[in-house]
Formats: sequence, C-alpha cells, structure tokens
Amino acid sequence: MHLTALRLRDFRNYARLDASFAPGLHLFLGRNAQGKTNLLEAIYLLATLRSFRGAGHADLVRFGQSAYQVAAQIVSDVPHEVRIYWSSQQRQLLLDGQPIRRLVDYLGTFRVTIFCSEDLNLIKGSARFRRRFLDLVLSQTQPDYLAWWQRYTRALRARNALLKQTLLDLTALEAFTTEMVTAGRILSERRKQLVPRLGTLAQQAYDRLAKGREAVLFRYVSTSTGDLNVDLQKLRLRELTRKTTLAGPHLDDLEILLNDQPAATFASEGQKRSLAIALKMAQAEYLAEVHGTPPVLLIDDVMGELDAERRAAFLPLLHRAYACRGQVFMTATEEGQLREIVPSPLCWRVEAGALHPIRSR
Repeated sequence: MHLTALRLRDFRNYARLDASFAPGLHLFLGRNAQGKTNLLEAIYLLATLRSFRGAGHADLVRFGQSAYQVAAQIVSDVPHEVRIYWSSQQRQLLLDGQPIRRLVDYLGTFRVTIFCSEDLNLIKGSARFRRRFLDLVLSQTQPDYLAWWQRYTRALRARNALLKQTLLDLTALEAFTTEMVTAGRILSERRKQLVPRLGTLAQQAYDRLAKGREAVLFRYVSTSTGDLNVDLQKLRLRELTRKTTLAGPHLDDLEILLNDQPAATFASEGQKRSLAIALKMAQAEYLAEVHGTPPVLLIDDVMGELDAERRAAFLPLLHRAYACRGQVFMTATEEGQLREIVPSPLCWRVEAGALHPIRSR
C-alpha cells in the first residue's frame, strides 16, 4: 500500500501543492513551522477523515480562505483516487469519482499508522484516547465494526437524552437500552479479542525499545460485570440521579501496567514515551498481519526524541515496509540524526508551504 500522488489546495499553510511519491522512505526536512507536520496531517486525513492533532476541519483551512481540498492517488489492492473537500457550506468525499455517503464504505481503503508527540495521550491521557485507539484498529481491520460503533453511539446518546428529561419515558428508555446492549456486546467482545494479540505485539516492541528490562501488561477493563443489561438495571436509580449512562463500552479502558504498576502513575517520561511508541508499532504490525501488507507509516519528529538504541527498534517496521514496497513518511529538522537507521531516504526540503526534492539515492 502506498500513496502515489498528493494534491493540496488551501490546506493549512499550503496554498497549492502537487507532489508524486514512489514507494520507499520519504524524509521531509526543514525548520520548524514550515509545514512538515501538515503534510503528514493531510495523509492521515485521507485514511481516517480526521486530524491526528485533534483539529476541527475549519482549522485545516488556510488563513483567509473558506475551503480546503485534499486529494490523492493511492495503491492498495487496486488503485484509487480520493478527494476530500470541506467548507462551512459543503463537505464532500469522493472515491474514484463517486460520492461516499457512509463512513463504513470508505474506512480501510487507505491505512496508515502515525507516530507523533500526541501518542503520549495513550499512556498519560484519559481512557477515551485508549478506547479511540482500539476502535481505530478494529475499524481498519473489521469492515462491520464501525457500523456497530455508530449504532451503539446513537443508542447511547438517545438514552442519555432520555435520562436528562424530567418525565422519564420508560418504554423508550427500555428500547434504547436494548439497542445499546446489543451493539455494546459486539464492541466489548471485539475489543477483548483484540487486546491479547495487540498486547503481545506491543510487549515485543517494548522489549526491543527497552531491551527487556521491564515487564509490561495490557489488559482490557470493562465497566460491565458480564451482562450489560443486568448491570444497567441495577444502576437505574444512580443513573436517574446522575442523568447519564453509567456502564458500557463507552466507559471501558485499556489498562497498561509496567512492572505491575499503572504506567500512567509510576512510569518515567521515557518509559511512557516508549510504551506509546510500542503500542503504535503493535498497531502497524497488526495491520500488516491482517491485511498482508504494512500500512503507510507516518513518523513526526519522534526519532529526534529517542536515543540511537531506541531509534534502531524501528528497524523491523522499516524493513517490512521496504520488503513489501511500502511507504514511510518521516519529518526531521536534520538528516544526520537518522542516518544510522534510515536506509537511502528520498529527501525533500519543506519551506514556507512548499515542497522541493533534494535528491534520490
């Protein structure tokens, strides 16, 4: 899987960009605030339809303009053309010239894994970051998962709205509870099935990063005792007081233990960073395992924050990408810090919203 062409119009600091990319490792070089990360953000947007920085679509429009466009040619099992257009009045997603009405018909067409500073939220942040991570992996590997997630979310929102009403409609509450429980069981089962395999891959990745010096455990923690419907019935009085749903996969968590202690509390900053990278490496390995080809890797200035030993832990991912004619896009302020692990990169200079090839090796 790789990106062969990228076209930007009024996206972030890019007024106009037309670039072509071969398989291999592409290194975006340049000073800070020139637009290196914006390129990765555009590629990530093509895969997930969202910004990895948490930015809203209005924030992606170049200053002074009213709309942006991100378009690309990608190669997976077959070639595809993708176009995303957004303005406050119009939103459009086209796949091979045809409008996409449902996310489930698009997600998985283009797969990426991003490594960035925001990954620390997987360890230090609230449970919603870890739930979102699991849901993204499942959406990229199981075609029907997103539909179940959407079904659960709609039922949950309707149920919470009912709980906030002064006069409770018990018939409607039971109907939405049944719908939420049906979809919720699917979400919980899929997540619980994923975590052992993903945890094993993350453990192996962390061992490469930390040389096996610490024991890591990844465990799915559910707010349900086993039967969500029974749990919700028991919680009814508390829910009426709190006016919100108090059990279900929207409250579950991925627990991360380092030497049997919660990593968020007891791990050092270096250990937290290594754990976050290990989870992302596990995501990339799992996607490659399921689909037979690695995802496009996006690495945003992560290498500069790691020592040489930890940078070298990326080698298995890079080698797999090369072996499968995959693709890696990496940002850095200088090439020297990556020379020991990056074989023959295709280098680009990024300056003031413009992209220029430096050389090919």
